[in-house]
Amino acid sequence: MIIETLSVFPEVFEGYMSASIMGRAQRFGHLSFCAHDLRDWTHDRHRTVDDEPYGGGAGMLMKAPPIYEAVTSIAAAVPEVKPHVIFFTPTGAPFTQRTAERLAREERLLLVCGRYEGMDERAYALADERISIGDFVLTGGELAAMVVADAVCRLIPGVLGDDMSSKDESFSGGEGGGLLEYAQYTRPAVFEGAAVPEVLLSGDHARVAAWRRRDALERTCRWRPDLIESAELTEEECALARQLVERYREGGA
Repeated sequence: MIIETLSVFPEVFEGYMSASIMGRAQRFGHLSFCAHDLRDWTHDRHRTVDDEPYGGGAGMLMKAPPIYEAVTSIAAAVPEVKPHVIFFTPTGAPFTQRTAERLAREERLLLVCGRYEGMDERAYALADERISIGDFVLTGGELAAMVVADAVCRLIPGVLGDDMSSKDESFSGGEGGGLLEYAQYTRPAVFEGAAVPEVLLSGDHARVAAWRRRDALERTCRWRPDLIESAELTEEECALARQLVERYREGGA
């Protein structure tokens, strides 16, 4: 997969994208990453990418022409693979694990990062998709781009080594069925008086699997009951979920 970013601060990607899983994915050829500097598509000596908004108001807006020129040029650099162009904006669809799974099937992503008070509205005509990573304000879109790149990269086959690692995690549509992930433990078996559940020490894989499924269901009902409606549950699990949600709503432990 090819992931590219377009930003006025491309250097912020260097450390994160070269470390850990992201760096290993590039070294082993699973991922090609490039951070483009939007200022490379400006034509004045100050390399200006922003201007005052028409109609007045606080702050500066990113200009449409450099973005248009940059996206067009970047797309043409690899003509055989058209990039799926993503803009980050509060008007975008919420980013979820399902979104990450869908984007991981793309061959090439171009993540366009805003700054200042936003972008000239005409720039959004370039977007194949608009995404929001949450209802809060960031200084720029670089962090949002790294969030999306990370979530997508780890779903590329071979990146995690053990492909099952991503299938039973929280929000996963695979083995996890859309539930939060079950609680996990490692050595020591007893810490500060709290012991690891006995079933996890039993060596009985069927019992462990059943415990994990039940624990995932309980954790979801307690901490994220909003996920239950879209989770993949059996009729028995649905009935249990209704009881658990009601219990936790009433303050039960």
